[in-house]
Amino acid sequence: MKRFRQIFSVAGFNFRQWHRNPRIIVTFVLAFILCFLLSDKAVKFAELYATSMQIAEPFVWTFGDANSILLSSLLLLLLFADMPFINPSTPFYLLRTDRKTWILGQGVYVILTTFLYLVFILLSTSILCMRQSFVGNLWSETAAILAYSGLGQDVALPALVKTLEMTQPYNCMLTIFLLMMLYTLFLALIMLWMTLKKGFMGGVVTALAFSLYGFLLNPETIRTIFRLPDPLTYKANVAVGWLSPLNQATYHMHNFGYDLLPKLWQTYLIFGGLVILVFFLLLRAARHYSFNFLETEG
Repeated sequence: MKRFRQIFSVAGFNFRQWHRNPRIIVTFVLAFILCFLLSDKAVKFAELYATSMQIAEPFVWTFGDANSILLSSLLLLLLFADMPFINPSTPFYLLRTDRKTWILGQGVYVILTTFLYLVFILLSTSILCMRQSFVGNLWSETAAILAYSGLGQDVALPALVKTLEMTQPYNCMLTIFLLMMLYTLFLALIMLWMTLKKGFMGGVVTALAFSLYGFLLNPETIRTIFRLPDPLTYKANVAVGWLSPLNQATYHMHNFGYDLLPKLWQTYLIFGGLVILVFFLLLRAARHYSFNFLETEG
């Protein structure tokens, strides 16, 4: 119990640094603006057809898309611009505990920060569309128009028809939230690990390279570049569905009984295993990390 208290004490001190921190304020303001820009098409579509939306639908339509997930995850990195979270309290914690406790505290801070950030994203999309929304766990008339008319290609999930037929709004919302959580958490932990290994710039470069890999390994991008015929396009779609973490974090890039894409439980298992692996790497990296407290003075 003492170890757990120490771990959460380390994480709690990091949260206290949020008080009147311009970087934190700017991050959440930009996140709200991002939600406004990404969900604006859905709002205008509902206004055009004078229909309502289920309150979870704006989040489902917006963040069922890989590019939206990528943009939100890159913005999250601004919250972690102070990696590896060395501050004036670090020597105190290292003297009272050990490196393992300290790095576990940083891991808990990353997990909680990622969760709070995504909750803010979810609430922002709901608030922005609140005037035209209802809370019942049923797909709206707007969703039906988007799905069955073919007008939803620019605003909704590419697999929205399957979504309407196989799940309900809140279930779909929670699934997308969990997929985003696993992806962004894995990205943040990789950045922290490489920051301990190679310094802050090494962490930033690794995070950006990881994001670029996901952006380039996109079915549409590959089909356009290589001008693939339909049979090869399908095979490429399946391949990137397994090979790209960003595509695995995308709801419609999963097997719902029609193809060979990963199933949701397989994605959870893969991401869970990767997160645990990175945690072990963090513990190992912390043993050899050379602390420099000169940067915390003043």
